[in-house]
Amino acid sequence: MKLRVKFLNVEKREYAVVINTDDAHELGLIPGDRVRIFRDDHTLTVSVEISESVVGRGEIGLYSNTLKKFGANEGDDVRITAVSKPRSVESIKRKINGEKLTEEEIYEIVRGIVNDDIREVELTAFVISSHIHGMDIEEIEWLTRAMIDTGERISFDKGTVVDKHSIGGVPGNKISLLIVPIIASTGLLIPKTSSRAITGAGGTADIMEVFAPVEFTAEELKEITLKAGGALVWGGATNIAPADDRIIEVEYPLSIDPRSQLLASVMAKKGSVGAEYVVIDIPVGEGSKVPDINEGRMMAREFVELGSRLGMNVECAITYGGGPIGRAIGPALEAREALYMLETGQGPRSLYEKATGVAGILLEITGKSRDGKKDAERILNSGKALKKFREIVTVQGGNPDVKSEDVVVGDKKYVVHAETEGYIVHLDNKRFVEIARAAGAPHDKGAGIYLHKKRGELVKAGDELFTIYAEKEWKLSNAIEKVEERFPLIIEGMVLERYPRYRYY
Repeated sequence: MKLRVKFLNVEKREYAVVINTDDAHELGLIPGDRVRIFRDDHTLTVSVEISESVVGRGEIGLYSNTLKKFGANEGDDVRITAVSKPRSVESIKRKINGEKLTEEEIYEIVRGIVNDDIREVELTAFVISSHIHGMDIEEIEWLTRAMIDTGERISFDKGTVVDKHSIGGVPGNKISLLIVPIIASTGLLIPKTSSRAITGAGGTADIMEVFAPVEFTAEELKEITLKAGGALVWGGATNIAPADDRIIEVEYPLSIDPRSQLLASVMAKKGSVGAEYVVIDIPVGEGSKVPDINEGRMMAREFVELGSRLGMNVECAITYGGGPIGRAIGPALEAREALYMLETGQGPRSLYEKATGVAGILLEITGKSRDGKKDAERILNSGKALKKFREIVTVQGGNPDVKSEDVVVGDKKYVVHAETEGYIVHLDNKRFVEIARAAGAPHDKGAGIYLHKKRGELVKAGDELFTIYAEKEWKLSNAIEKVEERFPLIIEGMVLERYPRYRYY
């Protein structure tokens, strides 16, 4: 059937078209079916939506992303034909039933994800079924290899390539901004691709963007790494393991992170940049992704085995995740804290110990050091890491002369004070993230939270506990409401809640 293109100025996640009810009936289509659209030498498979009013007979509505992908213009004539579901849908059904998939089936699913042949509802079903039934180590290996093979890869002709990754879940975990320059200053290559925050207050890419651009192609990432020894870029712009980005899109609204996808996601990115040695940071504790050390050890074993299957030397650092790392939460605040530590070697002990500890493991497994932590501390305290960080910032197009006091944070702020005396016995990771996001983080770089007191510290009534920063008054108000709804920390002996909430006289 030949139809005329009508532009629909709406962005959709997946590629879709709208067809008039009568035309759909003639073609035997129902909502959710697939069609292939043709124009000259262009073709694209899309899902179908049906309407009596959005388009008339003889018209086909193309959403903005579909129009751009297909390369058509409004008024162009196109042909459409119905197509059947891809075979990968049947494989997804098998995983829904708890069956083990074959290597070929997993590759087919991942290719379908990358080529947009799998619809969002089908991808969601795959993610949920993987979350419920899990995958064995063979399936995870195949998933990882498929993610690597369907994206761009980087190959370095010389040098030893290393990498690190944190599985996340802990606010303020800005250690990559310290680790990358420490490692790069030793002559090792560390092409660090990082994520933007999905549910957090600031991913590594969001923080680094305070200093320099982070969106580069895979080839540009390679050039930056060769020039500076290291890089801190956003992985989503590189087309490295692109299937992972689509999987994350459907995980986010469900607030799930299946173990199989987590392992494959991390290791696919490391494999794509040719990493030979990798350290995985696994924070454990209340409020983190991994609640206890036994589960952390189990995850560490899986990472090590998967790395071995992929030809990588992997070690894991099980770290404390029961509270924020450092005192800053939010892009600019974390950027300022990290840069200050690079400048002076001073700052929150939790940040200093974790950054030098993880960097030290990398130095040891590559044979660069026998006492990795001590050497990492020496590099940090000597100013070599600061010099290397400024070099990386320069190569990525930022200002190498920026100082920590130059970093601008939100000019709207609210200080929360203690109402009682005692030791802080608990910090709620998730609640602090919710408050920081309500204040505008990570979208507003200057928004976030600075902790004046942390777990184990003594406070007196009236002491400053934390300060909320925002760029807009209404967002600051939203954040304050979050604090009043549920307080994010506990001081020993304090009244947590009154019940019943209301008294009647």
